[in-house]
Amino acid sequence: MEASGRLLIMIAHERAERLAQVTGMVTGLGHQVIERSIGIIDVGKATIEARPDVAIVIVGPDSEPQALRQIDTIVRQAACPVIAILDVQDRAFINEAAKRGIFAYIADGEDPEELQSSIDIVLRRFAEYHDLEGAFGRRAVTERAKGILMERHGIDEGAAFNMLRDHARRNNRKIVDVAEELVSTHLLLPGSARPSESERSGGAE
Repeated sequence: MEASGRLLIMIAHERAERLAQVTGMVTGLGHQVIERSIGIIDVGKATIEARPDVAIVIVGPDSEPQALRQIDTIVRQAACPVIAILDVQDRAFINEAAKRGIFAYIADGEDPEELQSSIDIVLRRFAEYHDLEGAFGRRAVTERAKGILMERHGIDEGAAFNMLRDHARRNNRKIVDVAEELVSTHLLLPGSARPSESERSGGAE
């Protein structure tokens, strides 16, 4: 089992007895617990205030709609991975929870080792997700910056990229940083640096 260190974990459920059981298991693993037997509005507020590393939603009989709303609220407001502990077997619920951004579920929430393994897995998946999201975001900024340069300078895509690349090299900066500055301040637009002949022709490096 991979050690994830001491984490801040929020547990949401409406039944105090079951909440206490899972809380005891999580604290036994060495983590700090925020236990919440509260409604949808309050769970969103609590998650924002506490900023947990992981949220656990316990799904009991007849609580699937409530649990789905809790998952949706936590994912949208907390930016932390969510694990569902299923006290019921409901494939439809699992599918709906996945659509809302759940990272893992446990069919039997009685095994501490299984829970710890799930915590480690969701933390890795969550980090990978944000790395991928960041890569897409950086690409989107660069594409937007190239589009601005193409329109303002009347050049093609290759020449626009060369402008970004060459400016980044001259100033010892990353291309994405130059692109972000261009989008926000219009750096490299007419009136600042003009494209060179090689940039206008879209020459290669």
